[in-house]
Amino acid sequence: MADQRIGFIGLGNMGGRMTTRITSAGRPVLGYDARPEMIAAAGAEAGASAADVIERSDVVLLSLPDSKVVERVVDGAEGLIAHARPGQVVVDLSTAAPESTRRICADFAAKGVAYLDAGISGGAAAAEKGQLTLMVGGDRQALDAIQDALAYFASSVFYIGPSGTGHVTKLLNNFLNAVALAATAEVMVAAKKADLDLETVLEVFNKSSGVNFATLNRFPKIIHGDYLKGGLTNTLMLKDVSLYLELLAGLGVASLNASGPVASFGLARQLGYADEISNTVVDAIGDVSGGVRLFEGPEEAR
Repeated sequence: MADQRIGFIGLGNMGGRMTTRITSAGRPVLGYDARPEMIAAAGAEAGASAADVIERSDVVLLSLPDSKVVERVVDGAEGLIAHARPGQVVVDLSTAAPESTRRICADFAAKGVAYLDAGISGGAAAAEKGQLTLMVGGDRQALDAIQDALAYFASSVFYIGPSGTGHVTKLLNNFLNAVALAATAEVMVAAKKADLDLETVLEVFNKSSGVNFATLNRFPKIIHGDYLKGGLTNTLMLKDVSLYLELLAGLGVASLNASGPVASFGLARQLGYADEISNTVVDAIGDVSGGVRLFEGPEEAR
């Protein structure tokens, strides 16, 4: 409903873009981030604390790095749970551990608050265009009640099922993304060393069985020096793959394909790309393959 007061906690790469979508449409947002300049950049009003945000909002959106940070924000005397009131909806847009999500959901439910886990997909570009995909777990009626708030930044919203299922689906999706990006990076370095024309190679892949999100959306930009900065870092990608492995261990499912992305994004972290967008994994692979760069223009263009 349009009269719901929206709060947003965590206005970083993705949270800031989502907040900007809301404020640019003329809807006020009460924001909180450890870096106050991020709140102003997104056009939000600054809350004094996370507790202040939930006390003054009806819908609170979270976009935080991982479950440990989410837990620090929601738990304790100054946490969201302690300051929540019945009828509120809290939406966790982070990539988090499903077990932690289910525990937090139960704690909020005891206060009469709905807690939705909403995995997001699409990256920074989709966030800026309002075209993110959401995969949501939790109470279906609570989701229906806040659809208008989500519509500012998401064009596709899928209800998955009970609490935790949104974050489970997000981990499955992110693992496929990690495999495709790491494998395509390796292949493109090989294509460069084989003296192939990279544009032609990508055209072939995108008309053939090797097509994937990375060949369609990432590498046509990367080969011209645009690494699409602002999205998931190598550190966060490795964190997501690790969460996927924990998930599969709990489910009793064999993971036979995780070694590639673990090695690739782990390599990127060790070679100094930890906080760079995960697309720079191609440079990490290039570094150990003879100093290969797909784009040979000025360093500042990358």
